[in-house]
Amino acid sequence: MGLDDLYWDPFDYAIHADPHPIWRRMREEAPLYRNERHDFWALTRFGDVLDASLDWETYSSARGDILEVIRAGPIPFFMRSIITLDPPEQTAQRNLLSRAFTPRRIAALEPLVRDLVREILDERVGSGGFDYVADFGALLPGRVISVMLGIPDSDRDRVRELADAGLHREPGELGMQRNHEVGEELAHYIERYVAQRRRTPRDDLMTDLLEAELAEPAGPRRKLTDAEAVGFIHLLAVAGNETLAKFVGWAGASLARFPAERAKLVARPELVPGAVEEILRYEPPSLSLARCVQRDVTLHGERVPKGAVLLLVTAATGRDPRQFPDPDRLDVERKISRHLSFGVGPHVCLGAPLARLEARIILEETLARFPSWEVDWEHCEIVHTGSAVRGYSKLPIRTR
Repeated sequence: MGLDDLYWDPFDYAIHADPHPIWRRMREEAPLYRNERHDFWALTRFGDVLDASLDWETYSSARGDILEVIRAGPIPFFMRSIITLDPPEQTAQRNLLSRAFTPRRIAALEPLVRDLVREILDERVGSGGFDYVADFGALLPGRVISVMLGIPDSDRDRVRELADAGLHREPGELGMQRNHEVGEELAHYIERYVAQRRRTPRDDLMTDLLEAELAEPAGPRRKLTDAEAVGFIHLLAVAGNETLAKFVGWAGASLARFPAERAKLVARPELVPGAVEEILRYEPPSLSLARCVQRDVTLHGERVPKGAVLLLVTAATGRDPRQFPDPDRLDVERKISRHLSFGVGPHVCLGAPLARLEARIILEETLARFPSWEVDWEHCEIVHTGSAVRGYSKLPIRTR
């Protein structure tokens, strides 16, 4: 077959039921792929995506890091954050926001996360089965980040609903108007919290961010403006919600498909941290990251013009045989020196330490209660958040 029949569309649900065969062909036959319909270029090889992620001067995320966000035009105030900045401005704001994820703060969260996981899973013991995503994975991340930020109990469900709705995309929905409207409603909630913390500081992450000083490349140290604070807190409230829920789905599905690997984790729980990395390599929640090309570049013998949009298909890099031998097999004992599922470079995911903590505890507590399960594949549902995130919204499992 020639390249005429090679087509990848990041919005196509039929393709993304199992995109790996297409990504395999893209890596081998079209390492620089061109999609005329949606007007973007794409890279799928591990080395190419790594190099582009590190070269922020050539491949910028200042207009957003999602294809449809870039196409939608000016970025709303509540979406302006470290994701839509490049160094050196991004560096100062990233350094401030990183205080949310210090090793000490993350370690202190372990008892909270474990208690929440146990509370949800204990209700399912003896039930014979439940939806591993809808009844478990989707509930956890919003609770954790709400506690970190100090969002009141009375508002937590609504904040989680708005965060989820702001990310959700219907099949075929390419515009951002509805998502922006929901995001603005969430931003108004956050504005209230910011005003409250300005008047009455508390012992929570939101107060820490408002009281911290920003050290910009030029000018005096200063505190965040209200708009900057809303952007930061909006990012924290939204970013980890969907990706962790999708990790839970991929973990449940992948370990069901490889029961011998799951049995290893039951027998040897010390393998769980490595299994988290292997699942992230094998089926990562993050699908792709978008960049705007700042100068004409030549990639794989083709010219990509200044102003073009380049997609870094991070989800395809985990199966690149140049980096990972036998990549289509889940191996919980695989030694992984690096994967790109959290990104890399200036825009590497700040929440990765928290995500790893949550993922480890999820697997430990799940396997302690349910050493085996079967998936009701006919009633599963895979959904997208546009071109950025892919995973299960429904994963019904039968337990013993």
